[in-house]
Amino acid sequence: MEGMVRVPVREQEPKVRATNFEEVCYGYNSEEAVEEASRCLNCKNAQCMKGCPVAIDIPAFIQQIKEGSFEEAYQKISESSALPAVCGRVCPQESQCEGKCIRGIKGEPVAIGKLERFAADWARENGIKPKKADASNGRKVAVIGSGPAGLTCAGDLAKLGYEVTIFEALHQAGGVLSYGIPEFRLPKDEVVAAEVANVEALGVKIEKNVVIGKSVTVDELLENEGFEAVFIGSGAGLPRFMGIPGEQANGVFSANEFLTRNNLMKAFKEEYETPIFHGKKVVVVGGGNVAMDAARTALRLGAEVHIVYRRGEEELPARREEVHHAKEEGIIFDLLQNPTEILVNEDGWVRGIRIIKMELGEPDESGRRSPIEIPGSEYEIECDTVIMSLGTSPNPLISSTTVGLDTNRRKCIIASEENGATSKPGVFAGGDAVTGAATVILAMGAGKAAAKGIHEFLSAK
Repeated sequence: MEGMVRVPVREQEPKVRATNFEEVCYGYNSEEAVEEASRCLNCKNAQCMKGCPVAIDIPAFIQQIKEGSFEEAYQKISESSALPAVCGRVCPQESQCEGKCIRGIKGEPVAIGKLERFAADWARENGIKPKKADASNGRKVAVIGSGPAGLTCAGDLAKLGYEVTIFEALHQAGGVLSYGIPEFRLPKDEVVAAEVANVEALGVKIEKNVVIGKSVTVDELLENEGFEAVFIGSGAGLPRFMGIPGEQANGVFSANEFLTRNNLMKAFKEEYETPIFHGKKVVVVGGGNVAMDAARTALRLGAEVHIVYRRGEEELPARREEVHHAKEEGIIFDLLQNPTEILVNEDGWVRGIRIIKMELGEPDESGRRSPIEIPGSEYEIECDTVIMSLGTSPNPLISSTTVGLDTNRRKCIIASEENGATSKPGVFAGGDAVTGAATVILAMGAGKAAAKGIHEFLSAK
């Protein structure tokens, strides 16, 4: 039936893209975008908006694309989102906005993410910037971290007239957008740097190479530097390991390090003096989006790559699109299997990994079926590199150097989901620093809520 199937999106061929770091998906051109936008029913009670953590007026911007008003579509998105070109690429739309699209009941949902990407890319290519505040209100707010939570909070506050300074620990802004997500999913110079520049165009200042807790503390920002409020959006960059024998061997990486070296430090480029060891046979342990990113990066560096995950394919936490792309490119999935030991040779380098087979038992506390080891099923895989992708937790540096800031047992800052308020007056927090590792769009939603909370807090002073 007409309108039931979405306009297909052009992509690099799997065999070609598996050998380069260029973006996999080409996105829509103008004609394709208008055609896909025409599938939108423009529902009065738009369910898609209920699935968007930053509450973009989805029917409105899609209607504007349908009419060919691309600049207006971009400005409509920018009222709610500081990072549309990013979100259009990496958001899990299938479980959020598109997952609630009425079109999806009898056919395929409208490609909301691809349309958002189109509007943002069109604006960038045509020099269109988001609208800034008419005037400053003279009040200073500090934002810690230039990832999705920090950029969103800073952008929203700047639009309200606040003088916002972002403090970034690394030499490049963008947080996980710069160091975590590979070039082939999210181009750094073309997309991330442009989105950061758009936030700066709103009047936001970004100071890099400032480690809060070392260079300056949160308390000092409030007491000595003239900031009336602080938002902590420092992410979760502390990797987790399994605690199995052999994890200290040469050739064992956290996915965090492996991706940071390749993305932020350009280890995949021969002309850069920041190389990283990459073997000929790589095992990635984990099943999330980060595991897919690490595996697909290792593949592009020339390795045979296996993903080892202790549950089945239905339980893989990664986006379906990422799993599909990984399979197309030749990643081998060893499911219902779990490492018990990393095997090390006499020189201290990885020579293999011992695996035990699993089966799914009763659901755990999260409702997912618990994996159970099958006795006597152990075997070995030869490999020279193991990448652990088991999640991350916040670095405790900021919380441990801030007086009166409460954290939970996982060292995550305790903050209100509604407005980001913490136990310390004037200090707000959101994103992975509060929740532990999660998605870009959820971090943006938290940054947006905190900006509202900060505005209400300062307006009441």
